[in-house]
Amino acid sequence: MSNSPLDHARIVSLIWSIADDVLRDLYVRGKYRDVILPFTVLRRLDSVLEPTRDAVKAMKAMLDDAGIANQDGPLRQAAKQDFYNYSGFTLKDLRSISNATRLRQNFEAYLDGFSPNVQEIIDNFELRHQLPRLTKADALGSLIEKFLSPDLDLSPRGIDNHGMGTVFEELVRKFNEDNNEEAGEHWTPRDAVRLMTRLMFEPIADQIPSGTYRLYDGAMGTGGMLTVAEETLKQLTEPSGKKISTHLYGQEINAETYAIAKADLILKGEGAEADNIVGGPEYSTLSNDAFSGQEFDFMLSNPPYGKSWKTDQDRLGGAKKIIDPRFVVTHGGDPEYSLVTRSSDGQLMFLANLISKMKHDTARGSRIASVHNGSSLFTGDAGQGESNIRRWIIENDWLEAIVALPLKMFYNTGIATYVWVLSNRKEDRRRGKVQLIDATDWATPLRKNLGEKGVEVSAADADKVLDAFAAFDDYADTDHSKVFDGVDFGYRKITVERPLRLAGTDANRVYTAKEIKQLKEDGVRDETAPPVIRKALPYSAKPDPLHGRYEAIIDGRTRVVEYEPDTELRDTEQVPLTEPVGEYDDGVEAFFRREVEPYAPDAWIDNSKTKIGYEISFTRHFYKPVPMRSLAEIQADIRALEAETDNLIAEIAGDLA
Repeated sequence: MSNSPLDHARIVSLIWSIADDVLRDLYVRGKYRDVILPFTVLRRLDSVLEPTRDAVKAMKAMLDDAGIANQDGPLRQAAKQDFYNYSGFTLKDLRSISNATRLRQNFEAYLDGFSPNVQEIIDNFELRHQLPRLTKADALGSLIEKFLSPDLDLSPRGIDNHGMGTVFEELVRKFNEDNNEEAGEHWTPRDAVRLMTRLMFEPIADQIPSGTYRLYDGAMGTGGMLTVAEETLKQLTEPSGKKISTHLYGQEINAETYAIAKADLILKGEGAEADNIVGGPEYSTLSNDAFSGQEFDFMLSNPPYGKSWKTDQDRLGGAKKIIDPRFVVTHGGDPEYSLVTRSSDGQLMFLANLISKMKHDTARGSRIASVHNGSSLFTGDAGQGESNIRRWIIENDWLEAIVALPLKMFYNTGIATYVWVLSNRKEDRRRGKVQLIDATDWATPLRKNLGEKGVEVSAADADKVLDAFAAFDDYADTDHSKVFDGVDFGYRKITVERPLRLAGTDANRVYTAKEIKQLKEDGVRDETAPPVIRKALPYSAKPDPLHGRYEAIIDGRTRVVEYEPDTELRDTEQVPLTEPVGEYDDGVEAFFRREVEPYAPDAWIDNSKTKIGYEISFTRHFYKPVPMRSLAEIQADIRALEAETDNLIAEIAGDLA
């Protein structure tokens, strides 16, 4: 049985050669996969089903005669697989048909005979759409003949389920690398996935008891994260004799990548698992949650970065009307705390979706590993969706660590990326803390770039990350790992107002809103004029200049008043939640007295506009200043440039002479 890496490589090479031999003049190279991937699936399924073909055909006839509508279960039993084909055809039967039109008709009948789970794969690959072109070029028969070559044995006798899965994944990888720009949207490099799964499992591997675990990916692409996570979990627990079984669940909007994921599971002999994944254009995770109300033990994801989710937003009712409990939660005393981000980038919404599926009533809870770009760390102002999500996560103490990955890790982008590690069962030493790990230096260059991907995180590189994670605040290398209190990332955004001052106004009069509007249109600003009073408070009110309540004489009596703010002088400040209180009531007042009042004595804080925000800056926390060049070095460079210029002038003068 073909199971060695060399055998896998040989099979992949043979299948790749079919694409070059048959499709070269029919398709551009980047479109070979539209035909080769579904045909690889069909050839494997065909060979697996061949021994039970007659039994399935007989069962189908019996069920039809009995008028039984729900036939899926009995047909699976007859096939002794989680899929079947009742057409009565095999690829070998079709090979003997020489007439192109008849071959197409019979091939379509063959496709129609597959079970619903395989039909989903065929439909999402859009294989039937390829048949007119293949028939017109008389290439369908050639494809079938090539895939039936004795050298290409894809039967269970020639290669087992695991080996077949490896071959299929390698084919997908090769096609993706051949079309890097598109691949980056759906294909996370395996080195990144392995690091993510290790971060998710290794810290608690010795605490995971024998049992059944549910794994979920809400943006699963080709399903690689789920399968690698499954492999990693078993590798970490099997040495200790634990019996671990897993169920995989995932959702993917892209039809082709969903078909690849489903096909991969079926080819590996995990047809039942394939039934747990959902996808296609109608299944956008944000607007059509296929697993609403379900909870999972382990979750991981690589959501799209910087991609508009406006269509999903509209389907959910519009930004201001979303009521989905994944994205509108109770937090900080607010029963309608919004996690809805700007429509231009929904990546943190995918993380909120994962968090909504955490287990809260079990001993181990849930763990999450999700990869994001840098904008997820700091975009969004205080009170906006992105900042609210960060605040919600940190104040609930779910964030264990964020790991900065090396640049040029992904196929279609060289941007900075970060792995977020979350748990709702933090160990005691991590309570209230967040670890930042700068792993940007821990990478191994590739011999040849794969699109934008120029480096990989080798096993040794990943070991460094896991060592830093495990050591936590005992890790000595603070250039690569630092531990913070969660509150260190929070701040209050305060609005600082100053009064409107217009020439000719009365310091002892309250102006109506209509009068103030007219004054703004006709008046002239004058810094020496008295503030415009917009409101006199009840006689019992107490003055509070810090928050805009001042004393003034109105109708001969001392009153507490509020001034009309000058919008042109309005400013905002970010005050850390950890701002020292000093001699004042709180950190905000201490900040105001030190940083604002000396420069604007008439300023006040509008408390109604104060919002709490959170942002995380790797650049600030891991900033490494570059030493300035010495004066001698600069002078040497200048002299070298002068000498070079003199030589050029001399050469030009010589040429002219």
